Amino acid sequence: MAFAEYDVVIHRDAMKVYNFLMDPAHLPLWREGVRSVELRSGAAGAKGAVYRQTVAGPGGRPVAADFEIIEARPGAEIQYQVIAGPARPHGGYYLSTEGHSTRVRFALNCEPRGFLARVTSPFQRRMKAEVCQLERLKTVLEDMPAAE
Repeated sequence: MAFAEYDVVIHRDAMKVYNFLMDPAHLPLWREGVRSVELRSGAAGAKGAVYRQTVAGPGGRPVAADFEIIEARPGAEIQYQVIAGPARPHGGYYLSTEGHSTRVRFALNCEPRGFLARVTSPFQRRMKAEVCQLERLKTVLEDMPAAE
């Protein structure tokens, strides 16, 4: 089993951070490798919504990484499950208010299968790199005007 988590404090209120994260169109702004995301089924930004996502794979080739939102608690938590692609992690964003700021924790959990099960160390490093992209989220949100 592979697990990775990371957290940052973002100088924005929890609902602003939550609303930004619940719009998958924002993913390419802060998650390196995400090429496109579009709603496939369900209500946008709601539990049960399924998104078609394309990410950069080996050699930059596009790879499907579709996901479903499996939990959505406004201002507090978003969980998703990847349902297509070579890796199928379960992930989540967990928000907590700290004064006028929000602590965001991004956690990924995956049971590698097939080839990935034999290369656990590189897979673990990739998951750690994914969650550490929260630093980019922090920059994107804090560079936006506060009134947005």
